[in-house]
Amino acid sequence: MRAALALARRSLGRTWPNPAVGCVIVRDGRVVARGRTRDGGRPHAEADALVQAGQAASGAIVYVTLEPCAHHGKTPPCADALIAAGVARVVSALEDPDPRVKGQGHARLKAAGIVVEVGEGATEAAEINAGFLLHTRESRPLFHLKMATSLDGRIATASGESKWITGEAARADGHRLRAIHDAVLVGAGTVAADDPDLTCRLPGLAAYSPVRVVLDSKARLAPTSKLAATAHKTPVWLLCTPAAPAAARKTLGARGVEIVEVASDSDGRVDVMAAAQELGKRGLTRVLVEGGGEVAAAFLKANVVDRLSAYRGGQLLGGDSRSAVGSLGLERLDSAPRFRLVSSRVVGGDTLETWHKQT
Repeated sequence: MRAALALARRSLGRTWPNPAVGCVIVRDGRVVARGRTRDGGRPHAEADALVQAGQAASGAIVYVTLEPCAHHGKTPPCADALIAAGVARVVSALEDPDPRVKGQGHARLKAAGIVVEVGEGATEAAEINAGFLLHTRESRPLFHLKMATSLDGRIATASGESKWITGEAARADGHRLRAIHDAVLVGAGTVAADDPDLTCRLPGLAAYSPVRVVLDSKARLAPTSKLAATAHKTPVWLLCTPAAPAAARKTLGARGVEIVEVASDSDGRVDVMAAAQELGKRGLTRVLVEGGGEVAAAFLKANVVDRLSAYRGGQLLGGDSRSAVGSLGLERLDSAPRFRLVSSRVVGGDTLETWHKQT
């Protein structure tokens, strides 16, 4: 199961809207096949492994990180494929909460005389597919807020200088985060200030750059920006409000930017919950939020920040510098967003803390 979990992690950011699943087939104490959900979500991990195993699957034990599917989608049910292959036992980490599956895959296997065990590696499997599980429950992706700050929680000097608060190793690790998410999201302010390309620039991972999402209520993204210039190569979704001018939409659409209209909030900005639901409809399960302080505050106020990664450099920038989080309008401490520390490690000369929303 540990090997299957490692295979599942390799598929993160590449399989949406499907979950990232790993599968290992063992016969007579020997691994005869390894599979994972392939890019784009198919073939599924079990089908991938069964092709490798061939006749050796008969009588084998199958370790899989999520319940085999039982419905006909773009591929036949994996439960049926396992039955046809004649496997003897299936060890699943988790039951699939998708209503089209939810216990039916396991039931179908048991009805065919296959021994089924559920629960091995469940905690780790649930974390790997936290985005898929959340999407199934709430129809929205998991939002992972990434911040690179000084020791006192600042992202830039008063003049706006921010390169570089953290070192090269931390920046590379941030690109690793991009590679394991379906999309990276920023606000129009960040794009105007930095003109980022938001791709994954780690060796060998450029092809796995996530969808790039911009919250831009008036569609002010410059047609000459790096995002617009590369939209035909790596998708760019611009989420705007009904107030965005038709001419701007047309110009950006001609550059390959996909224009997505969503509702506005009381301030005329893109409504965060409307954006979350729209991204969920489009199949995203994991979104890395890299926006500035205002975007961070908007997602925190909407209570949809599920994970937080804080890279901290050794500088102190002071009260006149720019905060990592904009105004939250808090009057009471007990209404502040709360997170629990999951891990802390040194990355080059900086520190990375990973936090999960406290529920």
